[in-house]
This record gives sequence, C-alpha cells and structure tokens, in this order.
Amino acid sequence: MDIKLAVLIDGDNIPSAYVKEMMEEIAKYGNPTIKRIYGDWTKPHLSKWKNMLLENAITPIQQYGYTQGKNATDSAMIIDAMDILYSQKVNGFCLVSSDSDFTRLATRLREAGMQVYGIGEKKTPEPFIVACDKFIYIEILKQQATDSDATDKDKTTTTKPNYDKITPKVIQLISHTIQDLADDDGWAFLGDVGSLLQKKQPNFDSRNYGFQKLTPLIESIKEFEIDKREGGNGRFKLIYVRKKQRQTRRRKK
Repeated sequence: MDIKLAVLIDGDNIPSAYVKEMMEEIAKYGNPTIKRIYGDWTKPHLSKWKNMLLENAITPIQQYGYTQGKNATDSAMIIDAMDILYSQKVNGFCLVSSDSDFTRLATRLREAGMQVYGIGEKKTPEPFIVACDKFIYIEILKQQATDSDATDKDKTTTTKPNYDKITPKVIQLISHTIQDLADDDGWAFLGDVGSLLQKKQPNFDSRNYGFQKLTPLIESIKEFEIDKREGGNGRFKLIYVRKKQRQTRRRKK
C-alpha cells in the first residue's frame, strides 16, 4: 500500500538548515503528497526558508500574527490538518514542530486512524512526543548527514556509538519489551521488539545512541544475546534476541 502523507511544518519553530535531511527521512515512511509550511513570510527570520521551498516543492502558507503574543501559525496548521483529515486524501500526517501546542492535534489525528509522525528538536516537550506514533529528533538527522559526508571523504570515519546514553533505564525498557514477546526459551523476534519499543516510547531510535540499526545497538549491550536464523528460503536471516541466560555451575562429585 502506498502511504500518502501530509507534511505540515511550523516555520516559526524549525530551522531551515534541516529541510533536506528531514524530507529524506519522511520519504522512508510514505509519499509526501501534501507539503505545506506555515509562518508570517513578511518576517525576516523566515527568509532562509524561501530558497528551500522551490527545491523541495513545499507550499508556503502566509499567516499574519494578528494579535501580539498569540501564535497564529499553530491555529492555521491545526485548521488545515483537520480539513485534510476530512478530505480523506492521505493515510497519515507528519507534524514538524517542537511545540507542545500540537499535542492535542496529534492525538485527534490518531483517534481518526491516521498514522502520525512527529519531527522536532530535542527540546520538544514530552506530551507532544508521546502523542505521535513515532517521533524523530531533527538533530539526529543532521548528525547522520554530517557523518555520511565525512565517511565519503574519509572511508575510515564512522559514526561513534554513544554508550553513555545507553543508561540502565534504556536497558530495562529493552529487557521488558523482550520479555513481553518472548517464547518459552526467552527468544523474541527482533522486528517485533522494535515495533513494540516504538509503541512504548515513540522517540526510541537506535540513531539516538549512535547506531544506524537496532541490531548493532542490541549487540553492544552485554545483557543481551542475538541469534541469527535462516529464513524460509535460506536467502535471509531472521534475528532473535533474549536476555543472556545465567550459567549454572555443576557441582563436583
């Protein structure tokens, strides 16, 4: 099924420097058939966005700030989102903002059966993050692109894992998720583990810890073990994970 996405960007809240990486990330989840950015284009702080709009086929929506201290951009995005929802032209939304004002919108869209992706900076409040099906930190996308450029220039350069971020709380989250899905021997299919982690914590992303995929992240944690099994046709591997089993010592006779 071709997933059609409506991409709605809060221009007042997201730096233009991230647009290329952001659109590449969104393409992984569906086809962005509607792309709009909201803001008061008479203001100088949005000037950097203007060159990016044509390159990425993003439609600018002019929204004047009629009242001092009130964010008219938020209201315009919310109204448009509901109009798009009722038009039934898309299967999901990508809300690009670090503003908690969109928490209720994300919740409402999910209630209507929409898939909701959030993209924002690390300063994004928790309520908006957990209101989305998946939330991606925009800084991670930029760092990923920087690392990729460096690797192209110097093949010895690779992204460094950030082991300090793999806290006991993160390990516990993964461990409990494995337990929720495990068979009698403690093994759980890694694909299912990844899906459940996303549902439990929408901003869970292996890239936050310096790993491109979930498998190397799991392999880096000594508490877990990986089992790669042959697929049905032998062409691919099925990856399973479990907590390492304690070795029982044999008593000497």
